Amino acid sequence: MGDVGWIMTAFGLGSVAGSWLGGKLTDTIGYYKVMAGSLILSSLMFISLQFYQSFWSICFGVFITILVADAFRPAIFVALNAYSKPKNKTRSLTLIRLAINLGFSVGPAVGGIIITTLGYAGLFWIDGITCFFAGILLLYILNPKKARIIDEVKTVENPQSAYKDYPYWIFFFAMGLFGFIFLQYFSTVPIFYEKVHGMSEDQIGLLLGMNGFVIFLFEMPLVKFFETKTWSNIANMLFGAFLTTISMLLLNMSEWIGILVFGMLFMTLGEMIAFPFSNAFALKRAKKGNAGEYMALYSIAFSFSHIFGHNSGLQLIEKYGFETTWYVMTALGLVCCLLLIVLRKKIKAEVRTEEERTKEEYTEEESVAEVKSL
Repeated sequence: MGDVGWIMTAFGLGSVAGSWLGGKLTDTIGYYKVMAGSLILSSLMFISLQFYQSFWSICFGVFITILVADAFRPAIFVALNAYSKPKNKTRSLTLIRLAINLGFSVGPAVGGIIITTLGYAGLFWIDGITCFFAGILLLYILNPKKARIIDEVKTVENPQSAYKDYPYWIFFFAMGLFGFIFLQYFSTVPIFYEKVHGMSEDQIGLLLGMNGFVIFLFEMPLVKFFETKTWSNIANMLFGAFLTTISMLLLNMSEWIGILVFGMLFMTLGEMIAFPFSNAFALKRAKKGNAGEYMALYSIAFSFSHIFGHNSGLQLIEKYGFETTWYVMTALGLVCCLLLIVLRKKIKAEVRTEEERTKEEYTEEESVAEVKSL
């Protein structure tokens, strides 16, 4: 278990490095080359994973594989600016999430079938081959020579670095905390289901499967409903983070097994609201400067969650027990909500300043025009 924890840390470090590299390359050579290169090189990385034997070589193999694979993430967000109409951005992001959740739901089952029929070697080969064909498909479908660009990404003069955008750093830490809590549902919470509530593996699988099923059925209409309201992206994120925080608190509220279903539903609703609108906020903010940097930071926030979230949750459980752990996660969720409230105030102040500057410039232009007319 300790070795697996370190391998997951290597996974998280690779994700951080890959997201950063993908952002830099996207701003340098463009999203198309980064996406195609990441998919095709990932195919070789996945196939090669089966040949690592020692513990440290496996850590290295996982690190380098995820580094290459996660370079794809910032690029796909930047590509969305070109291939989706501005009014459809949030729903387009939701559609990408649906694709991810579909793969996440089907992947483990298909993986199990491959392992039992072809063995673990077959798993690595098929993983690599599907990645390769995904890259070839992308080269064909998204080829810039054939694509009809819907929303051309404009080059910004004197682009702002994401690393100097103070409000965006508040957003970064808020999303890091949100990811920290969210990931507990895929590491520590299933252990809680088994150890405290005596659930079997198939029951735990069904409860986790409910998450993907609810997302598949309701996320698109739910996002469309929220888009019709006048609430800002930050307000929607805040609501989603609050629901996820409540889901952690519910785990301590009762020994009734039904509370686990309510907890999963609250987390799923929070996820369905927070992720698409946080994506939308990051994309909108990215128009201020280097889009690759902005989207890389967004991805890195969740990569850090992978590094620290699983391991910290397990350590807390071992030292202080489940009840204390869920209260700690609830407290972190409240800090996340507080950061989003601070972010909302900062953005409102920023908008007011921009409006005042625009008004002053407009008044100055009017004065110049009046002098010229005289």
